[in-house]
Amino acid sequence: MKRIILSFTLCIFALMASAGDADTLRYSILGDSYSTFDGCVVPDTNAIWYFPEGHKSAQKGNDVRKVEQTWWYQVIERLGAKLERNNAYSGATICCTGYRPAEGKPHADYSDRAFINRSNWLGNPDVILVCGATNDSWAGAPIGDYVFGNWSEKQLYSFRPAMAKLLYDLKGNYPKARIVFILNSELKDEINESVHTICNHYDVPCLDLHDIDKQWGHPSIAGMKAFADQVVEFLKK
Repeated sequence: MKRIILSFTLCIFALMASAGDADTLRYSILGDSYSTFDGCVVPDTNAIWYFPEGHKSAQKGNDVRKVEQTWWYQVIERLGAKLERNNAYSGATICCTGYRPAEGKPHADYSDRAFINRSNWLGNPDVILVCGATNDSWAGAPIGDYVFGNWSEKQLYSFRPAMAKLLYDLKGNYPKARIVFILNSELKDEINESVHTICNHYDVPCLDLHDIDKQWGHPSIAGMKAFADQVVEFLKK
């Protein structure tokens, strides 16, 4: 627990420095690699994709090097909000099906990092921003059927049932929070259609990102800025 607190301290202090008012909204992030940055996720055992300049794991094909360049940092700072918790995990799928470790091999079991199994650790937020479905699309996870209750364990290895359970759980666990789903650009049509259908079922607004500059499939500095601009505009409506 001490490691988790220490790793998150700098990000929290930076985002709370000008947001000391008790009425300031608290934002939590539930995401994948797009929302990670070294030292800024809880728990700190989550896999990270974005690292600072000079770090041995810094992505050479992407120019994002500062937490201030991330989309979520910009959104929270521009809205004068507080970061409650960032539970982002690089490579995470919404459902429990992950990538194939090698051609011809079965999909990996991602139950340990799936969105549906991390959704209850977001603190006490006023607003929850969910940015997911990218890895489900990239990994070729099974789509499955639309199921809106009484999910079996097997069904949660498919996208549609897991997506439905995710929103059901978020609304049940955080009944007072405003929940917004952020849908990445350039995903499979069946993923986009499924997200829209399920968000509509649970009355969760969905922001479809567009024109996001990417390097190695991930937002660049310019992409993060466009990402943040679209989120801020959407939230202000």
